[in-house]
Amino acid sequence: MTSERNAALLSWYQLNLRDLPWRGSTDPYLVLVSEVMLQQTQVSRVISKYEHFTQTWPTVGELAGAPTDDLLRAWSGLGYNSRALRLQQAAAIVAADGWPNSISGLQELPGVGPYTAAAVGSIALGLDAPAVDTNLRRVLSRWAGEPLAGRALTEYALDVLGHPAGDWNQALMDLGSSVCKTTDPACSECPVSEWCLDPAVYEAPPRQASFNGSNRQLRGALVRAHLAGDNLKDVGESLDRSEQETRSAIETLRAERLIS
Repeated sequence: MTSERNAALLSWYQLNLRDLPWRGSTDPYLVLVSEVMLQQTQVSRVISKYEHFTQTWPTVGELAGAPTDDLLRAWSGLGYNSRALRLQQAAAIVAADGWPNSISGLQELPGVGPYTAAAVGSIALGLDAPAVDTNLRRVLSRWAGEPLAGRALTEYALDVLGHPAGDWNQALMDLGSSVCKTTDPACSECPVSEWCLDPAVYEAPPRQASFNGSNRQLRGALVRAHLAGDNLKDVGESLDRSEQETRSAIETLRAERLIS
């Protein structure tokens, strides 16, 4: 059953894979940049940023030597600016020592967690690892007929992992985003519907706090103001934040080297 399902999934993927600028690349640097950018950021917002970023710094060595302000300007609009600095730190390590050849080694790079390590490892390095994100968790849970999490999810993903793992991971990502959606899944269009035990299985992820009024909003506005050469103290007032909140955020951003 598993082999038949994976064959159907991969055949569907080859015919329906999304045309994304990082698709088809086996350069671990390009895959890493795309995966870090896609963390908590919509694909539509990433595409143009990815293209500009990788044209500006096409190798790990060039990214490792990029000026911080230039790096943050290129990242602006993606949110979570500290991701850019961690990506640069990872690039510096790889430029000096080469790419790790294992999932655990990839996870030792700054900003690279289990999912990103599995994505880079499977897509670019040919490693057999399921890259379990929200989409994969939902699809695999429906295949299993029950909500999966933790060790049960990992074990199930390993049991049903298809080959090549990089294509299998990307196929499931595309299936989850376009067919096996959170609500109203298009089962009549699904290439593996006959092997799905319960398409109604769905556990909503925790709701993210509102952006307006959040610390994320203040931090992002302060970084943009710094890059534009504006007065940082005015940012807090424009967002109706107290002087203490603004000062605390500025101090934290300076400690993280996001502003000087």
